[in-house]
Amino acid sequence: MIKHFPKKRFGQNFLNDPYYLSLITSSLNIKPEDHVVEIGPGQGALTQLIAPFVSHYDAVEIDRDLLPSLEEKFKSFSPFHLHAEDALKFNFQKIYQGKPLRIIGNLPYNISSPLLFHLLNYREIIYDMHFMLQLEVVNRLVAKPHTKDYGRLSVMTQYFCENNLLFTVPPGAFSPPPKVHSAFVRMVPHASLIPVKNMSVFTELVKEAFTYRRKTLGNSLKRFITSGTLTALNIDPKRRAETLTVEEFAAIANSKFYTHRD
Repeated sequence: MIKHFPKKRFGQNFLNDPYYLSLITSSLNIKPEDHVVEIGPGQGALTQLIAPFVSHYDAVEIDRDLLPSLEEKFKSFSPFHLHAEDALKFNFQKIYQGKPLRIIGNLPYNISSPLLFHLLNYREIIYDMHFMLQLEVVNRLVAKPHTKDYGRLSVMTQYFCENNLLFTVPPGAFSPPPKVHSAFVRMVPHASLIPVKNMSVFTELVKEAFTYRRKTLGNSLKRFITSGTLTALNIDPKRRAETLTVEEFAAIANSKFYTHRD
């Protein structure tokens, strides 16, 4: 078998530490009836611990050099389906068979944020998501208001999901070792969302607020809403973006006084 060398362009850092692989599988609490979708199975270290025990297993892998070994290794598992595609463009609806998807993966750090937003487009058919990500990114996913890590990624993902950091992972657990620490995060889509009249408005508002996060809301959002309207919403215009809850961002976006930029 040809030896595979991790490719930098795909951000490949293969998790191969038995302790952390076991910790992941126990955290997932997999059931036989689950439909699991793995993004970036790599060399199949995690795949082999889960695929034999579930009713459906789909794996999405962009590196075509890994496909032959994955197909050979898991060809005897009838629920295993390998998709040679880019997860950023993958249509998760096409593999949905009525059972909510359980998404897992050791995500390339260079595409983690856009991939998360791509997956959120399919939240209605997703039961939960578990990912290995750069610790810095996970800290932002779970950050609360009034903290330095709280920002656009926090608000936008927490609007759709409940995010929880499960455990951290040192560089030495991977091959090759990344230059940063990693963390394993659980993201569970909310059963119901905070009412937002216009999602595009909400998205742009959050982006604007954190683009000028050092400014007070009265200044950073002046092209969107007046200080007087913020006060009417019981939001002090002297506050800054990192102090607002997801609910408060929604209230601003929903305000009948809201004025969109030209």
